[in-house]
Amino acid sequence: MIAYRNCDGRYPFLWEGSAQPAARWHPVGEGPVQYLADTPVGAWAEFLRHEDITDEDDLEGVQRALWAVEIGDPPTRAPSLPVTTSTGGRGTYPACQADGKRLRGAGVAGLVAKSAALKDGAAGGQRVEAGLRDGPAADGRVFVLFGARPDLLGWLIVDPGRPPAEALPAVRHFPKK
Repeated sequence: MIAYRNCDGRYPFLWEGSAQPAARWHPVGEGPVQYLADTPVGAWAEFLRHEDITDEDDLEGVQRALWAVEIGDPPTRAPSLPVTTSTGGRGTYPACQADGKRLRGAGVAGLVAKSAALKDGAAGGQRVEAGLRDGPAADGRVFVLFGARPDLLGWLIVDPGRPPAEALPAVRHFPKK
């Protein structure tokens, strides 16, 4: 299976050490943890959400790399949390991190979760039928792989690039404080 990851183009597409910043499924010091989306728009949405980019004008200065990564069979283990927690704001991170730690401790190599960054139905893609048309609505997924993954192959598909403006309305932004 191909999954997608965007990152700063100065760095590799996967984390190798434990000096990774905390994120939804791991706290500081418990990396590396690899976060990949099932669609390109999902990968862009993760970036837009975390950078709190809501306005098309703010896309002008963005320069990111987008990678296609062969992950093999995706993880099938889901978190044991309500969807409102696994897709919630930063305040839900401690519960998600605890569940990630529990899964890693049980020897699970990764998990699959509903995308917290994409709104419901926003991962449907597009098709060509008398021009460009929206595909059927689909929920985005995130694949979380625990540990360094030198076995994965990636292909740089955009560098430098920025998210398309059409991605902005698809983002489930963090709640305002």
